[in-house]
Parts: sequence; structure tokens; C-alpha cells
Amino acid sequence: MSGIVGADNQFGKDFDSPSPTAQGTIVAIYDIGCAVGSLMCFAFGQKLGRRRMIMLGAATMLVGTAILTSSTTRAQLIVGRGNGFNSSSIPVYQSETCEGRKRGALVCLNSAITILGLVIAYFLDYGLSFVDGPVQWRLPIGFQAVFALLLLIQAATLPETPRWLMSQGRKDEALDVLSRLAAPPDQRTPEVKALIQERLRDIEESLARESAGGPFRYAELLQGGPLGNFRRVVLACGVNVMQQFTGANMINYLASPTAPVVYQNTMGLSRNLSLILGGCTAITYLVASFIPLWTVDRFGRRPLLMVSATGLSACFLLAAVLLSVGTKSAAYGATAMVFVFQIFLGIGFLPIPWLYPAEVSHTRIRAYTSAISSFANWMCVFAVVEMTPPAIAQIGWRVFIIFAVLNACWVPIVYIFFPETANLSLEDVDHLFEKGGITGGVWGAPGGRTVAAHSDRLAGPDALEAHNDEEKNRQGEIQYVERN
Repeated sequence: MSGIVGADNQFGKDFDSPSPTAQGTIVAIYDIGCAVGSLMCFAFGQKLGRRRMIMLGAATMLVGTAILTSSTTRAQLIVGRGNGFNSSSIPVYQSETCEGRKRGALVCLNSAITILGLVIAYFLDYGLSFVDGPVQWRLPIGFQAVFALLLLIQAATLPETPRWLMSQGRKDEALDVLSRLAAPPDQRTPEVKALIQERLRDIEESLARESAGGPFRYAELLQGGPLGNFRRVVLACGVNVMQQFTGANMINYLASPTAPVVYQNTMGLSRNLSLILGGCTAITYLVASFIPLWTVDRFGRRPLLMVSATGLSACFLLAAVLLSVGTKSAAYGATAMVFVFQIFLGIGFLPIPWLYPAEVSHTRIRAYTSAISSFANWMCVFAVVEMTPPAIAQIGWRVFIIFAVLNACWVPIVYIFFPETANLSLEDVDHLFEKGGITGGVWGAPGGRTVAAHSDRLAGPDALEAHNDEEKNRQGEIQYVERN
């Protein structure tokens, strides 16, 4: 919407030239709608299930898009609410249906496709900005219905997650889904079937531990104990808050064809050049978003977050120094830092905050934790987008120094408090929190059981082959991880 809403374009003509404040509200209320949708997912997500929440989110977006082509803020809230359902439910669905050694890459693919949508939206808005008439803003708004419809159709053909089915006492259905995820019927050897049964027992045992206290109570989210619920919630929300206060949305605010604020107001570049650079920035962001598909499971979540934050801090600091010089060549150097910024953002703080909350929470609280963390994310998006224009107007390039300091702070926070979850099954991640304390499981060996024998038990022949190869390489030696 930020690329469509304006006072001097066709949108402005059709809606009585909204003031800058009104324009900001029209755009930002989408984020509020997303936050409201996340809260609704908190209330109903566990009861309805992952798949139905995704379908409900897509259907809500279709209704909102239909209304939005003829109105403004009210429909923005509806569309945003639908996206709030999806941003809370889709990462959970992906995490609960992926094996440990592929989970990171597959969930990160979701982030990459999201950025592809951003690039499409940018160039659609930019291209239609040269067209006269209401189609200039109606077509970009209506076009999002295509993706919502595709999501609705896809979700209708997918199974529910085995962990949610088990939590509802539907064991036979859970076994069927696990079997379908593991291998086609003609490839289910006795070894594969044994792995499927073992995974089912793992989920059953995990749910038994989680439900030992009786029916779920919201107060459990604030409790510690052997499950470490409150710590899990704090980690899930924390990584999302850090994501938004990396300054990512301040930088990506310049990707709006009608409001290239950062390039124009802080770097002194012409409007036309700012528009071109906005598109190039979006493309760089897209390319960088595919990097984690090969790195997030190989190197882990913690190293990528720390490298990402370090690089982001350095980019902001160098950009601030260059902009303080005030010359044209220095402005070009600062522009280069924006492109490098997108690369560092793409390798860590773009995808991992959407992956990590579903990984660190157990089945009993996963829907609630994901909804809370998504709510925190969208509220921080709203705050950053609202603060960016006046901050740039008041202090200019000095805004970059603030975000440079914040990013530098994220490095020790991740190192001290965030445990590694790469290549562990969701049940194995639970054992990280059995160690207790606010740093339990952070520096010790991953998991609380035999990682070699248990981390990849879900995915059929490939996982079985990988497991057997690992056993041969170890020459029969199995490394056990201490529980305490």
C-alpha cells in the first residue's frame, strides 16, 4: 500500500488528497490488522488447527481484498487480519511437518517467496504509476487476491500436522500423515515403518509430558519449571522484536515507488534515481533471501543471527559516516551500504525470526507462542514505520547510528541466551530447556538425548540412509548428550 497511497497521484485524486498523517495511517493500519489477526490466532489457533487457520486467513484476505478495491482503512484492517492468521500459522505448519535436517531450509523458503512478492508488488506499483485512472491503484490492490486464492487452494489439499492431530487424540490420522510425509507407500520398507512408529512414540511421549498438568491454562505461558514455557515465549518474542529493530523496515521503506524517503531525504539523490535504486534494492533483497536455504541448517541459527547483526551494524555505521561527509560521492558510498545491508539481512534476521518461535515452543503452546511472537513482530513493524519519517526529518542520517548500536547489542544477546535448534527434531529441542535457567542448553551439546540416532527420524528413506551413513562414519560409536 505504501507504493499506492499518495496525495498527488490517482489515489489522492480519488480520496480527496489525504494528508501525510492520513497516508501513514492508511498504510500502517495494515500492520495493526496483522497484529489483531495474530491475537485471534492466539485465541483460536490451537482449537481450529494449523491447516484451518491458514485457510481462514486466506479466505479473510480474499474478502478484505474485494472490499479494499473500493475503500481504504477499514478493509486494510480486514486484509491485515487475514495475513496475521497466516504469519502465525504457516511457520508452525511448516515446522511441524518438516524433518529436522531440512526444516530450516524449507521454512526459510517461505521468507524468500515473501520477498519475491515484495519485488512483484514494487514493480507492479511502479509500472502502473505511469497509467492514468483508478486502475493505477485498484489493480495492485486486487492482484493480491491471486496469491490468497492460490494459498486457499493449496491449503485445502494439505493434511493437518501430525503433532496437532496427536494433541487432539486422533492417533490414527497422525500415523497416516507421518507415513505420507515419510515416503510413498511402495517405499515404506520395514526400517522406514519402524522410524515412523518411533516418531509417533516420540510425539506421544512429548505430549504426555506437556499435558501432565491437566488442561491448558493461559497462565502456563508465564511459568518456568522443566518445560521452560516463559523462557520459550521470551525467546520467540525477542527474536521478532530484534528483527524489526535491526532497521530492516526503515531501509525497506525506500522500496516504495511513491515514497523513496531514505534515498531522497538522507542521501540527497534525485527522485528518479531513488526510484531505480528502490527497485534494485528489492532485487538484492530477493537474491539474498535465498542464501539461507543452503546455510541455515549447515551453520545453524545462532551463527547466522550473529553474523547478520554484525554486518547490519557495520553497514549502518559506515553509511552514517559517509552521509556525515555530505558529498555526492559519499552518498553513493552510503547507497552501496544499503545493498550490502540487504545481503546481511537476508542471511539471518530475515528468515530466522519466523522459523525460531515454532522450533523453541512445544506442541502444547506452539500455536500460542507463534501468535504472541507474530503479534510482537507486527506491532514493532507499526512502530518502526511510524517512527521512520519523522525521525529522518528531524535527525537525518543520525538515525543510522541508532540502529547501528541496536544491531551491535543483538550479537551478545543471541550468544548468551539463544540455544541452537538446527538439525534437531522438535521433540529433541524440548530437552534443551530441561537444563533450566535462562541460558540452559545454550553452550552445551545440542539436545538432551542421542542426537545421532534421533535427529532425523521422520523423513523416510533419505533420513534412514543419512542415519546409517552417520553410524558407519562413527564406526559404531554413538555420542550421548548429557541431560543436565
